[in-house]
Amino acid sequence: MSVDPKYFTSAVATGGGRDGKTSLSDGTLSLQLVVPRELGGPGGDGANPEKLFALGYSACFLGALRIGAQKSGTKIPDGSSVEATIGMGPRSEGGYGITAELLVKLPGLDKATAEELVAATHGICPYSNAIKQSVSLKSIVEV
Repeated sequence: MSVDPKYFTSAVATGGGRDGKTSLSDGTLSLQLVVPRELGGPGGDGANPEKLFALGYSACFLGALRIGAQKSGTKIPDGSSVEATIGMGPRSEGGYGITAELLVKLPGLDKATAEELVAATHGICPYSNAIKQSVSLKSIVEV
């Protein structure tokens, strides 16, 4: 597979990784990181890589839905949304892995059209393309 990138961004993590800080190199965003209680950390206020992935995936997939809809001649209804739920834990093969579930709400579209659009969007969305070989992904479509 070949990719011709048109946009680049970078971030730097410091401290302990999951319990340090992360900042975009351009200075537009900086976050304190905290390990969740469920993963043996103190929990509390702060971000973690899974929260950041959920933010990015939900926004990216909604944008990709708009592209897919335009290509198919479908209009995305007002009030549409994508909620990404990201899970993280030990893999049976060793190490750690993630799961992803997308709840795609397309109010007013008929169910068949909505499901076709979501399926096609997985081929458009760079997040879906990046994880399709290694992440358990489930999509739920509500109309």
